[in-house]
Amino acid sequence: MPTPELHRADELLSAMIMCGGQESAGWQELAAVARIAAHRPVVAAWEKAADGTSATLRELALALHARAVDDPAVRQALNDWLRRHAPRSGVAPQYTNALTGQAQVYGSSVQAQEIRGGVHIHQPVAAATPVPRQLPPVRPELIGRDADLRALEDLRGTARLVVVSGLAGVGKTALVSRWLQRCADDYPDGHLYADLSGHLLDHPGVPDGAPDDDADGPAAPAGPVSAADVLSGFLQALGVTAVPADTAQRVALWRSLTSGLRLAVLLDNAATAAQVRPLLPGASDSLTIVTSRNQLTGLVVDGAAVHRLSALAPESAVELLATGGGARVAQSPVAAREVVALCACLPLAVCLAAAQLAFRPHRSLSSLADSLSQGQGVLDALRMDGRAVVRTALDATYALLPPDAAALYRTMGLLPADRYDLFMLTAVGELPYAGTERALSALVEANLVEETGPGTYRLHDLIRSHARRRSDSQEDAPAHERTLRRFVGWCLRTATAAEGILTPAHRTLPRDFGAPDIAPSPLTGPADALAWLDGQRTGLMRAVRHCARVEWHTACWQLVDAMWPWFVRVRNSDAWIEAHELALTAARRAGDRAGEGRMLTSGAIGLRDAERHPEAIRWFTEALEHATADGDVRQQAQALNGIGHVCLRAGQLDAARERFTRSLHLRESAGYLRGAALTRIRLGETALACGQHDDAAEYFAAAHTALEAESDTYEAARALAFLGHAETCRGNHVSGTPRLRAALEIFREPDTLSRHWQGRCLEWLGQSAQQRADATEAVRCYAAARDLYRLVSPSDTERLDGRLRQL
Repeated sequence: MPTPELHRADELLSAMIMCGGQESAGWQELAAVARIAAHRPVVAAWEKAADGTSATLRELALALHARAVDDPAVRQALNDWLRRHAPRSGVAPQYTNALTGQAQVYGSSVQAQEIRGGVHIHQPVAAATPVPRQLPPVRPELIGRDADLRALEDLRGTARLVVVSGLAGVGKTALVSRWLQRCADDYPDGHLYADLSGHLLDHPGVPDGAPDDDADGPAAPAGPVSAADVLSGFLQALGVTAVPADTAQRVALWRSLTSGLRLAVLLDNAATAAQVRPLLPGASDSLTIVTSRNQLTGLVVDGAAVHRLSALAPESAVELLATGGGARVAQSPVAAREVVALCACLPLAVCLAAAQLAFRPHRSLSSLADSLSQGQGVLDALRMDGRAVVRTALDATYALLPPDAAALYRTMGLLPADRYDLFMLTAVGELPYAGTERALSALVEANLVEETGPGTYRLHDLIRSHARRRSDSQEDAPAHERTLRRFVGWCLRTATAAEGILTPAHRTLPRDFGAPDIAPSPLTGPADALAWLDGQRTGLMRAVRHCARVEWHTACWQLVDAMWPWFVRVRNSDAWIEAHELALTAARRAGDRAGEGRMLTSGAIGLRDAERHPEAIRWFTEALEHATADGDVRQQAQALNGIGHVCLRAGQLDAARERFTRSLHLRESAGYLRGAALTRIRLGETALACGQHDDAAEYFAAAHTALEAESDTYEAARALAFLGHAETCRGNHVSGTPRLRAALEIFREPDTLSRHWQGRCLEWLGQSAQQRADATEAVRCYAAARDLYRLVSPSDTERLDGRLRQL
C-alpha cells in the first residue's frame, strides 16, 4: 500500500491546533479517533499532549499519521475528522484506502455487491475564502518619493523582511502602501495589514508632562497591539474559523498555514523587534514590511534590510503644499518655502498646512507662515479633529524613551546649538561619557536625533522646539540656568583651545571658564580646531546672544575674544560686527578695561572689512584713547595700525603711511616682532597703492622672513602672497607667479585654510595672466576666485564678475 505524503502530518497538526484546546468539540472528536487507533505510541503521545505545547502536539500528529498508514479504520476516521476540522476551506486532505492492486479512491466511497441505476454522491462544498487585500488606501500621487520607491524595490530583490523607519509624520505608511500596491501581483495569496500601534503609550491618557488642551479629542488606544491579537486577525483573514487560544499555538498555525503561500504582510507602527518576530510568516516567498518610528536594528539579525525615510526635499514639500494652496503657492514662492521649512518638510505637517489653505481660500501664504512661526508654531497650530497632531505624535514618541534618553532630549532642546557632539552633551549633562553615548543611541534609534557624522548630531528646528517644550514642562529655572552656564563654559573652554592652536599669540587676557570640571572637546590640530569653530559657529553666536540677554557679561566678551581665529579666517562681517557690538557692551558693563580695549580694536576690524569706514575709525580712535590713558603700548600700536588700514582702504595714502610708521615704531620699541612684521605688510600695501613696487616688495620680503622666524605660517603666507603680487606688478612674473602659487597651496592646507586668501591669490594670478596676454588662464583664475568669494564677500564677487566681463 502506498505511503501517504509526509506533509499530511503537518496538516493534521495545524487542524489540531485550530481546534483550540482539549475542551473543544473538535478535540473530543479526535479522542474518539485515538481510541480507534488503540496503539501504544498513540496512547503515549495522547497523554503527553495534555500540556498543549507545540512539541507534544506534533508528536501526537506524527503518531496518528504513522498509525493511519497501517490501519484502514484509523485512516478513514482521520479522513472524516479532517474534513470537519481542516485549517483551510475547500477539499480536505485525504488518506488513501486500498481497493485492489494499485487502485486508489479519494474522498467518499460506496462499497456494494451489485448496484443498479445511477449512484450519486453529494458532498458539501465549502465557500471559497476571499483573498485578503488589506493595504490602506493612499493618495493618487506620492510626491517626492521616487528615489525611496526605487530603493525599496532594490531591497525586495535581496531581502524578504524590510524595515522602513522614520520620524513621526514622515510618510512611512503611505510610501510602503504605494510600493506594495505596485508589486501586488507578485503576491497572489493576499496582502495583510496590521497597525501594531507601537507609537502609543502603555496606558491611555495624556503623555507625561503634556498639557491637557487636547483632552476633548478622540481617545487613543491603550497601547501596542499584542502579537496574539494580530495573529487572530490574520488567521481569520486566511479562512481559519476556530483560532487557538494559546499564542504559541497561533504562531505555529500561522507559520504552518503560510508555509506555501506568497503573501505581502505590512506591519505598521511597530515598537520593538520582539513585537514583530512572532508575526513573520513561514513562507520564503512572502514579503514582510515593517514600519516604525524606531530603527528596529534588532531585526537585522533576522535578515532584515533597513531603509530610513527622511523628510521631503523642499521643492517636493512645496509641491505637496500646492495640493491645498493652489496658485497661491506659485505666486508666493518665498512664503511657501518658509511654510514648508517651519513644517520641517514632514508630509504630515505639510498636508495639514495645505488643508488650512484649502479650507481658507483667501488666506495668504505669508499669513500662514506668520501664524506657524508664533509661539509653539507647528506644534500647536496644525490640528486635525481638534488635536494638535504633530505635537501629539512627538509626545507619543518621547513618552516611550528610556529615562536617560528623555532627559538628554530635554537638555538638547534647551541648548542654543544647532549641532551637538558627545563631548558637549557630556560636559553639560549629568551622565558620564558612556551613558551619554547610550542615551544618544536611543534618540537616534527613535529617529528624533540625526547622526550627521562621527560623533556629531542635529535636531531639526521643529524637533528642537518640541524638546524645549518638554524641558520647560519638567525642569525648573535653576536647573535650566545650571545647564546653560555649563554649555557656555564648554563653548569658552573649547574655543580657547582652538584659539591657542590657531593663533597662539592672540590670547593675552585671562578667561573665566566657570565650573572647573568642564572639559573641552579634544582638538587634534589646526585643521580640527578651525573645523570645530566653523561647525559650531551658529551655536557659538547663540551662546554670545544668550550671555548678552541674561547679562553674563564676562562670559560674553571672553567668548567673542576666543572666537577671533574664526572671524579672521572666515571673514563673516555680519557675525563679526554683531558679536563685537554685544561684547563691547558686556565688557563695559563688567567694568573690564582690558576687555573693552580688545573688543574695540578687534570689532573695528570687522567694521573696516564691511567697509563701514566712519564707524571703524570711531572704534579705533576710541581704542587708541583708551590704550593711551592706560599706558598700553601694544594696544596703542594695534589701534594706530587699524586707523592706518582704514585710511588705506579709503585711498588716504599719506595718512595711512603716517599711522603705520607710528605703529611700527611702537611695536619695535615694545619688542613685539610679530606685530612689527604685520605692520610692514601694511606699509607694503601702501607702497603698492602708490605704485612703488620695489619698496612694497622690500616690506613684504622683510615681513615674510620675520613671520617665518615666528613660526606663524598663516601670516607668513599672507606676506608671501603680497610679495608675489608686488613682483608681478613690476613685471617680474618668473619669480612672482611661483610665490603666488606657493601661497595659494598654503591657504588650501587644512591647517591654514582660508577661502578669502585663496580667492585673493587666484585673483592676483589672473591679473598676472592678463598682463601676459594669457586670456584663457586669466578667465580660469578669475572664475575660481569668484566662486570662492561668493562664499565670503559679495563685493569681491561683484568685482570679479566685472573682470570676467572685460575679458
